[in-house]
Formats: sequence, structure tokens, C-alpha cells
Amino acid sequence: MEIKKATVADVEIIQELAEAIWPVCYGEIVSPEQLRYMLDLIYTPAALKAQMEKGHQFIIAYEAETPIGFASYSAKSNEEPTTFRLHKIYVLTSLQTKGIGSALLEYVTTQSKNAGATLLELNVNKYNPAKTFYEKKGFQILREEVIDIGNGYVMDDYVMGAPL
Repeated sequence: MEIKKATVADVEIIQELAEAIWPVCYGEIVSPEQLRYMLDLIYTPAALKAQMEKGHQFIIAYEAETPIGFASYSAKSNEEPTTFRLHKIYVLTSLQTKGIGSALLEYVTTQSKNAGATLLELNVNKYNPAKTFYEKKGFQILREEVIDIGNGYVMDDYVMGAPL
């Protein structure tokens, strides 16, 4: 497996991975309508490019030149330069539990530490089994957060954090 930094040229790869992963990951957590709304909100080429322009660094995991997962992260804000955010981390469902998510998280952790981060935060849906993955990696629940994402939909999340 190889992890590469993504560029604007890779937005379609990221979009294709999200389209393959999200229905399985969230199919039992949110309605099909909310799932489609969120994919259209977050994973269109224009939306992904806008995230990159805001400083989100995307990385893609490859196995024999085939994309198998991705993540994105950034500094939280100028006001909190030592806190970084893990915005996304997804692995093809058929390849989960094979260490790919751990490798992506380790890459993000290393890059964040090298940039001066002392805390890595993330949001995870309260009903997402990935919460257990994060707990095993040293993340703890910091608070609960309900985010209005428009169209009558919300994200009902835990904000989790781990010291670096």
C-alpha cells in the first residue's frame, strides 16, 4: 500500500471512492435522501476543490495503483494553530480491518505533529461504528455537536480528540 498527497487532479478519484463507501457506511444511519444530499454537498468536484482551497490536505491510499481509501485534514483555525482536524477518513468497505485506516490515520497524525499540532480532533456520527476505531486509537469524546447542514438535515456527532 502507498499513500500519496492528492491534488485538484484527484478530485474525481475522491468522489468515486466516496460514492462507493458512503452508501455502505451510512446506509443504516441516515435516509437515502440525506445520504444523496450530503454526497452532493461535500463530494462534487467543485466542493472538493473548495475544501482544498481552504487548506484541507487530501491523501489517497493505493494498492497496486488502485485507489482504496482517502483522508483529509487541516489546521483547525488560526486561533487554534496547535489543533488539527481530521475531516475525513474512509476505506473501501471490502478492505476495512486490514490496517488501511490505521495507516491513513498514522500519516495524518505524523503530518499534523510535524506542523506543530498537539491535538487532533474529528467528528463522528453518534451511530457510526467507526467511533470504536477512534477509541482504540486513543480518541476520547470531547463533546456532542448537532450541525445543521441545510435542507432540514443535521449531523448528530461526537467531537473526539486525541493528544499528539
